[in-house]
Amino acid sequence: QVQVVESGGGLVQAGGSLRLSCTVSGLTFDDHTMGWFRQAPGKEREGVSCINWSGGSTYYAESVKGRFTISRDNAKNTLYLQMNNLKPEDTAMYYCGRGARYGGTQCALKTYDYWGQGTQVTVSS
Repeated sequence: QVQVVESGGGLVQAGGSLRLSCTVSGLTFDDHTMGWFRQAPGKEREGVSCINWSGGSTYYAESVKGRFTISRDNAKNTLYLQMNNLKPEDTAMYYCGRGARYGGTQCALKTYDYWGQGTQVTVSS
């Protein structure tokens, strides 16, 4: 059975931190690009951070650069997003997606084929 499950979201004050996790089963994981995306009400889903198939290269949206860190543990089929110094504008539903086989850091929506249900991140001021 295919499962892509995000966890770790919640309600935090501005300046706080959260760590999101994404666990994958029923799909190959360690040979694919993986990414974190977010969608706020009334806005399009956007790429936040993506990581190549081996974990050696990363991409960050300019708005989160220096605050967020993406990583993966291929032995555990798990993707992480460490989010520090959170801002109210980070408030969104955060989604984990699987990208291209043996792919790079491409963070375009059209290259992602499987998604989790999302985990809500809310940052208060």
